[in-house]
Amino acid sequence: MLLPAEKELRAVLARFADARFRHDVQPTGHSSRELEDASYTLCVMTGTQSLDEALMAADALLDRLRADRTVAARATQTLAA
Repeated sequence: MLLPAEKELRAVLARFADARFRHDVQPTGHSSRELEDASYTLCVMTGTQSLDEALMAADALLDRLRADRTVAARATQTLAA
């Protein structure tokens, strides 16, 4: 499975959060479709079948990307020293 870029994953998570908030405040047919679309996109990006799995996978992926960035920064510092 190809991993999504951090920027795109964060953008979809933000779109989902915004859609969820707007749908909770004032549910309409449009807000429902936006929420479904953002949820589906998040599932596709994370390779999961449910929203709960997608959110957990997104969190794990962001943790992994953050850890990879930390390791890369340490390696760069070690090389520079």
